[in-house]
Amino acid sequence: MAKAVRKSSIISLLGGVACVALVAACANTPIEAETTETLTVAEPVQTALMTERDLVVTPELWPEITVPALDPAIEAQIDDIMSKMTLEQKVGQVIQADSDSVTPEDVKTYRLGSVLSGGSSAPGDEAFAPMDAWIAAADAYWEASVDPEGVEIAIPIIWGIDAVHGHANLAGATIFPHNIGLGAANNPDLIEDIARITAEELIVSGHDWTFAPTIATPRDDRWGRTYEGYSESPEIVREYAERIVYGLQGRPGDEDFLGNGRVISSAKHYVGDGGTMDGIDQGETQATEQQIIDIHAQGYFTALEAGVQTVMSSFSSWQGVKMHGSHAMLTEVLKDRMGFTGFVVGDWNGHGQVPGCTNTDCPQSLNAGLDMYMAPDSWRGLYDSTLQHVKDGNIPMERLDDAVRRILRVKLAYGIFDKPAPSARPGANDESLLATDEAREVARRAVRESLVLLKNNDNLLPLSTDQTVLVIGDGADSITKAAGGWTLSWQGGGYENSYFPNGESILEGIEKALLPGGGTLVFDPSGETDVDADVVIAVYGENPYAEGIGDIRTMDFVPNGFDTETLETFKDKGVPVVSVFLSGRPLWVNPEINDSDAFVAAWLPGSEGGGIADVLFQTEPEHDFTGRLSFSWPASAQPGLLNSEDAPYEPLFAYGYGLSYGDTATNLGELSEDPGLSEDLQGNADPRTLFKRGRPGDRWSALLAFEGSYTTLPAGATELAGLSVSRTDYEIQEDALVMSWSEPSGALYIGSFANAVDLSDAGEAGLDIVFAAKVPDGGEHKLAISGSCDQSGQCETVEVFTVTGDEWAEYRAPTACMGLTNLEHVDIPAVIGTVEAGTVAIADVRLEPSTGDVECAEQ
Repeated sequence: MAKAVRKSSIISLLGGVACVALVAACANTPIEAETTETLTVAEPVQTALMTERDLVVTPELWPEITVPALDPAIEAQIDDIMSKMTLEQKVGQVIQADSDSVTPEDVKTYRLGSVLSGGSSAPGDEAFAPMDAWIAAADAYWEASVDPEGVEIAIPIIWGIDAVHGHANLAGATIFPHNIGLGAANNPDLIEDIARITAEELIVSGHDWTFAPTIATPRDDRWGRTYEGYSESPEIVREYAERIVYGLQGRPGDEDFLGNGRVISSAKHYVGDGGTMDGIDQGETQATEQQIIDIHAQGYFTALEAGVQTVMSSFSSWQGVKMHGSHAMLTEVLKDRMGFTGFVVGDWNGHGQVPGCTNTDCPQSLNAGLDMYMAPDSWRGLYDSTLQHVKDGNIPMERLDDAVRRILRVKLAYGIFDKPAPSARPGANDESLLATDEAREVARRAVRESLVLLKNNDNLLPLSTDQTVLVIGDGADSITKAAGGWTLSWQGGGYENSYFPNGESILEGIEKALLPGGGTLVFDPSGETDVDADVVIAVYGENPYAEGIGDIRTMDFVPNGFDTETLETFKDKGVPVVSVFLSGRPLWVNPEINDSDAFVAAWLPGSEGGGIADVLFQTEPEHDFTGRLSFSWPASAQPGLLNSEDAPYEPLFAYGYGLSYGDTATNLGELSEDPGLSEDLQGNADPRTLFKRGRPGDRWSALLAFEGSYTTLPAGATELAGLSVSRTDYEIQEDALVMSWSEPSGALYIGSFANAVDLSDAGEAGLDIVFAAKVPDGGEHKLAISGSCDQSGQCETVEVFTVTGDEWAEYRAPTACMGLTNLEHVDIPAVIGTVEAGTVAIADVRLEPSTGDVECAEQ
């Protein structure tokens, strides 16, 4: 059978080739490159009250929502509190800072309204923290906020965090399946239980507020946030939104509404983020107003009716207008038409994307209807500019007062003024409430119900427990891969199973199901073991990712960490194969399906891998496949909309598809292995983009290497030899690399390690390498880049750039300066190393036609 050519992981392509670091020893005399500023910082807007243009909307098209009535007692309290507040306090209330960038003393000095911890922000040196560290930080921030020194009234902060599939930044918490799997379960009662447990575990660590639920309706599954959506169907999203809000906050009118064991909820990202064009995060939503209402807003209607206290604005645009700057959507529709009485919070520096704004200066957003800026690292400058805009009249006092009133309304409803310090609240600092027996069973049941059986030829499943089972694949014994992004860190991945003390890997679950029945388990991640097995269980799929970095160009599954061509060897031997596919979206996997006798879409199941074994072996009669596709499964890798109401609608497996053990469906025949990609997508992505938006360009891969050791560049942090790599913000969240060398060892390789790329179309002018860089702590750093290194690590010519200052600047040099002269055959266009110990941040590495005004320094 002819096989489709599939992309493989960098490691498998390199095989045993020894790579060494680019260091000063292989460099010529260091030279200082020309630099130019790359970011244009807008002048502070002194007069504009709104964005220059806004959406054309018809508020009458939108439903009038019956939201919980205002409490006259709370409104009277707000009047009293606001009469005692200074202007400076009011401005502080509308600003939220990230815990990595703000101290308790800052909270007191600026009287900030809220603190958040982003996906990779936590007390201590890790992106996550144990209970006692969270509680200590929560107490410190709270105590600072209620310190009455210098004010007539002190207002407690609320602390928010992204607990999007359990409280996944808290060590030992329960990690539930991501939303895409929960959508396949289609069980509103289960979803409310999950939200309730998540709220209880948030209280343990002292948090008040979760930025959940995500109630996007994804339309293009290339979007890196697809797994945060429950379904392509607005019906599931609508039904779930209400129940999640109830689980987190309780029901309005009930005694426990926003009471003990409950937290503040946030419906996000308002509105239409799932419709982003071409699956590009933070992009343009293409939809009519009626489509926005019918497809993308349905979850907001039920969330508002359920009493959701906050709504988070979307990064995305509609009609070319950023949601963070749209008065029509934030005020006219959400507040005036639909009657939302809580407050609107921004997303991570989302206000800075509004035309005319910067991260530290944006009156347009507040005037449009944003009530609380999410200003993680820009809060101080934003506080100063916002205060001045109010004094100058650019932000009307009425608008500021309305924002503050809304924030106080939520805080009072939550009872924050009456609560003691976070550590003294019921359930706080109680480790016994983490991953309780009930919580783990709910999570395990969620795994079982989320699984979708796509193929079961000859009724291979369920498996008998008296067989010899060979388990292969890099996902079998990796909880971090099964959990996906937003787990311990923003992008997830890279954590040993020991980081999940209350979790169970898929392999462990298989072992516990198989051995009591007399079966034999053999585990070999690579699948190269020669063993006489009765059946093979292969667990593989996408590596963890989150927004932005998770965006893809086509629907083709790119194997990584496990060579899926191994499956064919078992098929040729006549050994049946069960594939358990881990992914954050449906993908084109026809070759893998063909090489499997049974194929299970397991999505991102989280920390209770035993739920998969429950169903594969049907350990109880009721443990059957009940999950049904909440997203259509593609028949080709060609991108494009594939939703059940689209025409033509030609999926491989339609929305709602899924097999159960009692089904008598005929065997699935051989599928086409032609990915069906149009010519412009058959490996012809722009080769001049080397690294952008936090990941290598589509024609390239990236790894860290030094003296025969190498590791693929993950979405999060990693280290190799004397080089550690973490993330920082350039244009979007964590899209830049922070490279820190304790010694000149280790380098970042960007290359096409299997097939060379032709870049000769640049013509006689040639190409320049261009990138943005800065020294985070100021000063300067000598960064060495070569384009003349081979896969053994030998470099002929190196260009040394002197990066200066803590502001982003652009650096450029002809590629010939770094030894890249043969543009017809390029396999490693850039190896980025150092001349000295130190730290530099780098982003947006690309090749551009040479300007001719930058020369190599004399060597």
